[in-house]
Amino acid sequence: MVYLIGGSSHVGKTLLAQKLMERYGVPYVSLDHLKMAFIRTGKTTLSVEDDYEMRYFLWPFVAEWVKTAIENNQNLILEGCYIPDSWQESFDESYLSQIRCVFLVMSEEYLRAHFSDVADYANVIERRKDDHLDLERLIACSKGFKEDCIAADIPYCEITDVFDLEWITDRIAAVLELSNTKHGSKKES
Repeated sequence: MVYLIGGSSHVGKTLLAQKLMERYGVPYVSLDHLKMAFIRTGKTTLSVEDDYEMRYFLWPFVAEWVKTAIENNQNLILEGCYIPDSWQESFDESYLSQIRCVFLVMSEEYLRAHFSDVADYANVIERRKDDHLDLERLIACSKGFKEDCIAADIPYCEITDVFDLEWITDRIAAVLELSNTKHGSKKES
């Protein structure tokens, strides 16, 4: 099974994926690493600032990665803001039955009230170089991802008042149906 966690930048996708890996034993990859590989090798002229364009540049590679994992019966979590709302179009039904997807977003109210917290936790898992957060851009991106999810009927989890990692992890695990799978779970009995 392949689990996709999409959504806006700085909403906690990597932290969530880390928590899911610890809880369920399913490895994860941040698509930021793939982005950096393409940038550093010169395989693209896009930069770290070109998130929207990067999404559509990276997606064909990510889709083939997903297919390969499924063909090899491997479990994997892929997380990043580079998963488009049209992700399902890349797969036929034999693959779709082996993919679960959810997006993570933050409400405008949450971002305005907790912008300093978002900035403080930006490097909790990945070390971001020259990370200049723009509140209005974060708000617009989160709104955009939420609208895309609604239009494409993609499940999403919206953080609206408190960033409760345990609650978010439980909710995302339920949406992804991780709690119903056997992946060498480390959950306590």
